[in-house]
Amino acid sequence: MDATVRHGGCRCERVRFSISGPPLITMACHCTGCRKMTASAFALSVLVPAGAFAVTAGEPVVGGLHGPTRHFFCPWCMSWMFTRWEDGEALVNVRTTLLDDVAGLDPYLETMTAEKLPWATTPAVESFEGFPTTGDFGRLIAAYRERR
Repeated sequence: MDATVRHGGCRCERVRFSISGPPLITMACHCTGCRKMTASAFALSVLVPAGAFAVTAGEPVVGGLHGPTRHFFCPWCMSWMFTRWEDGEALVNVRTTLLDDVAGLDPYLETMTAEKLPWATTPAVESFEGFPTTGDFGRLIAAYRERR
């Protein structure tokens, strides 16, 4: 995925987006909030620099979290599409399963395993009972880059 663009969209295709370049890291989150938002055992995501992400059609709306962390949804089908932080982080967390091509995007990191369903498993290489600290991400991103 180094020099390619991946496209994706919501379930109804009214909102489309693209990510360019490689992800910083791929993740699965087991937190109760993500499980409720996805109606699944965990949420899969691809973390990318904000400059590598673009909404190419439609206009997403804020739902879920409405504070410094904001979840964005399609206003029609209500698919949870991506998350942005307003705390100075220039990152976007895109829902992996909304990409048209998910090849090679298996989760490298899983978070909030303390809240995971007992039967839920992922192929993640790194696991955290909570969320990694900001200091952990440098090492994790470097290790993910090496594996690619």
